[in-house]
Amino acid sequence: MNLIQLKNASILFGQPPLIDDANVNIQTQERVCILGRNGSGKSTLLKVLSGETKLDDGQRIVAGDTIISRLAQDPPEHVDTSIYDYVAEGLGDNAELIKDYHHQADLLASDPSEQALMKLQNLQEKLDAKNAWHLEQQIANVLTQLQLPAETQLKDLSGGWRRKAALARALVSQPDVLLLDEPTNHLDIDMVKWLEKALLNFSGTLVFISHDRSFIRNLATRIIDIDRGQVKSYPVKYDTYLEQKAHDLEVEATHQKEFDKKLAKEEVWIRQGIKARRTRNEGRVRALKSLREEYKARRNVVGSAIIKGNDGQRSGKRVFELENVSFGYENKPLITDLSLLIARGDKLALIGPNGCGKSSFIKLLLGEEEPNSGEIQRGVNLEIAYFDQHRSQLELHKPLIDVIADGKREVMVNGAPRHVISYLQDYLFTPERMNAPVSTLSGGEKNRLMLAKLMLKPSNLLILDEPTNDLDVETLELLESLLVEYSGTVLLVSHDREFIDNVVTTSLVFEGGGVINQFVGGYSDAAQWYAERDSLLQKQEQQKQQQASSQAVRAKESAQESQNKATQKKPNKLSYKDKLALEQLPKQIEQLETEIEALQEKINAPAFFEQDATETQPILDALQIKENELEQAFERWEALEEKQNNE
Repeated sequence: MNLIQLKNASILFGQPPLIDDANVNIQTQERVCILGRNGSGKSTLLKVLSGETKLDDGQRIVAGDTIISRLAQDPPEHVDTSIYDYVAEGLGDNAELIKDYHHQADLLASDPSEQALMKLQNLQEKLDAKNAWHLEQQIANVLTQLQLPAETQLKDLSGGWRRKAALARALVSQPDVLLLDEPTNHLDIDMVKWLEKALLNFSGTLVFISHDRSFIRNLATRIIDIDRGQVKSYPVKYDTYLEQKAHDLEVEATHQKEFDKKLAKEEVWIRQGIKARRTRNEGRVRALKSLREEYKARRNVVGSAIIKGNDGQRSGKRVFELENVSFGYENKPLITDLSLLIARGDKLALIGPNGCGKSSFIKLLLGEEEPNSGEIQRGVNLEIAYFDQHRSQLELHKPLIDVIADGKREVMVNGAPRHVISYLQDYLFTPERMNAPVSTLSGGEKNRLMLAKLMLKPSNLLILDEPTNDLDVETLELLESLLVEYSGTVLLVSHDREFIDNVVTTSLVFEGGGVINQFVGGYSDAAQWYAERDSLLQKQEQQKQQQASSQAVRAKESAQESQNKATQKKPNKLSYKDKLALEQLPKQIEQLETEIEALQEKINAPAFFEQDATETQPILDALQIKENELEQAFERWEALEEKQNNE
């Protein structure tokens, strides 16, 4: 069933149209991802689907009483209200009544006066009249589902938690269609994985914009592609879409090549002179005019950005060395006893939840913070280029050209002068936009501008804090290539799992509480180690429970047997060999427990599963053997104890 339809839809922001004569159908219980280059109209299309933006031409048709809710691209900032009130505003007309009732109920607990009670009863009557009692329960349910504290102020939350509150506001109306614009921005990896799970369990229709390739792969059942005003549906998964899209572009390039060849041939014919005019076919002339108009109207494929690093002088081999460094605030340790060497050419990812200490770690390296204990040694000849996720280096009131060139018309790129307009065209900014203020750019365009500014600076150390936010996939892949080929050192903070895997050689995982583990490889390598460790710990816990259960059963059976023997009054004396074994078994059990503990410490070490299986398997086998020996020793000791007690 079609919930939302767009027929012959056009959106005009100047020429050419942003969306040109598009037909879009959104159906029940599908998960649609909208893809396209930065500035292609993805967010605008989402606003059209929600009804916030009107079409310049065409129709928008919504089935029946379909409820549509949209999560905006940027989380709310500096909003002086509680989470409860913010989420309640997602209920539309009844929001104020629900908020008033909630506040009055809280007030009554501290002020049980007659006047306060009368006001609460008045609000109850209004809720009854509007049959809106279920709405309060909807708020409570969504806050519980997303584990959000109702009375916490929104302004006190991190970006990730504000995004979570915004999702609660979008879900509280129980929408049939949920529209999400870049929902993974500002979320750490754990929260992205949580969001994936929550959206997979969402029973309605999902339409979302994202450039997180792992997120798209895990969620999307269909792709809507926006390319030069044209909107096309690909009813396939993401990887199949990439193949089909590449084929479509290849076919288009072939057709355009044939068209250009035909046009060139006709242009030669029309210019042949007097001899050609005598035999000129007027139909052929009209056809040529038509070809010219078609060529003029053609919208060529948007080129890829050209991102080139500006290598500085070679740094020393040692970039940073940390020895037993600890750092934290009051009772919140962020780094505990960390020793680490970062060498020239390393590409290091910092992975962990928001607030775990990644930014503090960077500040320590740069000397902006001092460790509570330990020592940090910095290498020589460091030339640092820093990408700030908040884009604080961009002055929003300035035009693009001044942000890059500071009033000049030339910039130095790898030691050679270059016109600023030509340089910005490498980052897909047209000459017409050079004097536009930065504030008019989309999120992805601001990130491209940040990269353009960053790459002008000679560097041998790149520090990138969430550089992938809002970047389209094509630019993302180019940035990956640049970082892989970059000869200097890279410190990367990112929550894009695939980007981390494709770029870095080493990962630091911040577990919280000051615990930091180092892994060779990217996110997937670290995740695999944690999965194997958790599986092993779970297996050990199950074995302990089984042993405890077996021991309880044996103890019960032994007690019953002892009782029976006592009743029968049968003599049962220990032999000399049994007495000797009974004396030696406690020491043997203690020795086995010590050996098992030592093996478990080896297995729990962060680098254990990085070794080859020929190194790890003998240790795992030895653990199993020792655990079996311990269980047999316990059984033998219990049997001898019981025999001795019955003498």
